[in-house]
Amino acid sequence: MKPLEYLQPQLPAILQDLEAIVTLEAPSHDLAGLDRVARWLAQHFGPFGPLERMETPNGPLVRVLVPGSSQRVLVLCHFDTVHPVGAFALPWQVEGDRAYGPGVYDMKGNIVQLLWALRTHQALGLGWPQLELLFTPDEEVGSQHSRQAIESAALRNDLVLVLEAPMGNGDLKVARKGVGQYQLAAHGKAAHQGVEPEKGVNAIVELSHQIASVMALQDWEKGTTLGPNVIKGGTTSNVVAASATVEIDLRVWTMAEAERVERELKALQPVLPGATLTVTGGLNRPPMEPSPASLELFELARRSGAEVGLQLGPGRVGGGSDGNFTAALGVPTLDGLGLLGEAAHQLSENVYIPQIPARIALLCGVLSELSSA
Repeated sequence: MKPLEYLQPQLPAILQDLEAIVTLEAPSHDLAGLDRVARWLAQHFGPFGPLERMETPNGPLVRVLVPGSSQRVLVLCHFDTVHPVGAFALPWQVEGDRAYGPGVYDMKGNIVQLLWALRTHQALGLGWPQLELLFTPDEEVGSQHSRQAIESAALRNDLVLVLEAPMGNGDLKVARKGVGQYQLAAHGKAAHQGVEPEKGVNAIVELSHQIASVMALQDWEKGTTLGPNVIKGGTTSNVVAASATVEIDLRVWTMAEAERVERELKALQPVLPGATLTVTGGLNRPPMEPSPASLELFELARRSGAEVGLQLGPGRVGGGSDGNFTAALGVPTLDGLGLLGEAAHQLSENVYIPQIPARIALLCGVLSELSSA
């Protein structure tokens, strides 16, 4: 029996598991919620191999080592969500061919996908490579306390599979933009706006000049964008603003572009006499640039998808994931292997139920191929 044949009649049980983990609401920084999910993970993945739980200020990391063939594969999942507890009127709802709930698409559904891929291999006596499963609690807030564990795990494995959601059309992800967060601050001099404004240096005016220079660093052809999306400054309307700050979101396809933009941001010069500038922040996630080895991994997955009726392409996306960290280390990385759905981070977040067995079978096919590689 092939995995897809086995999985199709299992769909009701798969949905039960999906409901169980989705209703354990676990927004980032909610330590109690994250603990509940970590215990669910231990219960369900513990039988597959030695399990380790590592505590961090952002919640527990769960690591499971699954014995297998010689190829060493890191599988990355995160179990935090962006939705506050109670954001959904019903934390689990099935309407038509869609299942709705906080994190069902990003990415608790994909944790269930992994669970059922392993169960399917066990039931059918199929092989898999040596697997290191790493479940992290803070991806949605930058993986601050998971990054070191992710990078260390990547370096002791041959390749990385990231179970983030696929592209909207189901394609996998071979490239992601790098993400930078910068703060540009202008410093001026306070003065009474009515009595002696000439003695002041207006930091907001200085910053307005600088924002135009920041936007000039964009390169649409190369996909480099900068968003000065949050601005703060001044104290009261009758005081010349002595300080102002703008937060800048940077997205780049390549490290070369990231380095260019950071160099030019730090080289900005004040326009107003007496004003000064400071630039802080940096690249939060390096770009996930495709390599020959990662494209070979995509081709393997494409073939596995074709066997279960999925036509998969190599997608590129502007948002980052933990795959950005592993790809930047030179470890072949394939992302977007998760369940098909839509509306990530929205109150209509959902997965497409009819394709769940095929997406699990896709992962089964990839694991089978890697077990014999």
